[in-house]
Amino acid sequence: MDSSKLKEQNQQYESNEDIEVITQFEKMGLKEELLRGILTYGFDKPSAVQQRAIKPIIKGRDVIVQSQAGTGKTGVFTIAALQIVDKNLREPQVIVLSPTRELAEQTQKVCLALGDYMNILVHCCIGGKSMDDDINRLEKGVQIISGTPGRIYDMIQRRHLKTRNVKMLVLDEADQMLSMGFKEQVYDIYRYLPHKNQNVVVSATLPQEILEMTNKFMNDPIKFLVKRDELTLEGIKQFFILVEKEEWKFETLCDLYNTITITQAVIFCNTIKAVKWLSGKMREQNFSLCSIHGELNQKERDKIMQDFRNGEYRVLVATDIWGRGLDVQQVSVVINYDLPTNRELYIHRIGRSGRFGRKGVAINFVKNEDVSALRDIEQYYSTQIDEMPYNVSELI
Repeated sequence: MDSSKLKEQNQQYESNEDIEVITQFEKMGLKEELLRGILTYGFDKPSAVQQRAIKPIIKGRDVIVQSQAGTGKTGVFTIAALQIVDKNLREPQVIVLSPTRELAEQTQKVCLALGDYMNILVHCCIGGKSMDDDINRLEKGVQIISGTPGRIYDMIQRRHLKTRNVKMLVLDEADQMLSMGFKEQVYDIYRYLPHKNQNVVVSATLPQEILEMTNKFMNDPIKFLVKRDELTLEGIKQFFILVEKEEWKFETLCDLYNTITITQAVIFCNTIKAVKWLSGKMREQNFSLCSIHGELNQKERDKIMQDFRNGEYRVLVATDIWGRGLDVQQVSVVINYDLPTNRELYIHRIGRSGRFGRKGVAINFVKNEDVSALRDIEQYYSTQIDEMPYNVSELI
């Protein structure tokens, strides 16, 4: 990496302390088997946030990481977790809480892959799966648990999940974890943890009120915060198409597909009803697609995600259940069929393309009444969303 690029990355993060920047995994003092797993996984150099945040977590500090989607945040806490775990102790030592089952499963998979040579036991503890399986796995002993708050709290209350040796709690997508839906469950879990427990808070967006909330349970945390005007994702071109009426959106979508070649795309709608309707209309036009939303059970959602990852479908139509943290390498285009209902969701959605330095395109369908919301997003992230040009096929 040339020095100008590194300098640019160094300027990207604001921290409340002077932090050592370690530009190679080999210089982080990691266990040999972990280093081997990292290189086998395909990480050759740490990303900007990994260069800064991994070491302080390993040293036992409370850490807050706010960084764009696709910059390697999952790698930060999974590498640190694998480093601090004692594999001779078959009890939970790290708990990672995620807002969705899919994200919890993805974290487990990353942990297992990076720890492939370490014999670390990682269990995914989520609703919608067999409780007996959870109980059996916990009784046999696991060291890292990735899960959703409801099931993890249930296992703690039933005394199947012993917390006496937990040394680190990670809140992934913390803005959602500390909002009304999960906040009480997170605090319930926190009360069962040892007094000197280490806390790691991670998210692409951390509004001020969430940051203030972390003061209640974190001990003098090191904060890595991206300046808001750098939150818009590098390498992702953002466009809008003005669509005067709702009923003209579908025709616009078909025209778009006739104009450009898209390997894989995610199309976001704001409601389950809209996802079902759009999926039906697209199937009538012989699109190769799958859809995912909150009414599907876990088994159905797992199968859909597996099929989409394997490239069996070119299009995934989704609600915001899929808007956070999940990575499919081939996604090059995100289409906001409906403009998201709040500014934070926008950056989570468009982060599905162009992850970790890859290029991507985000296209927003905008009705007349959405124009002010689009301008609000632009202003909030100090970005520019241009009207889509006729030669867009050359940009993809």
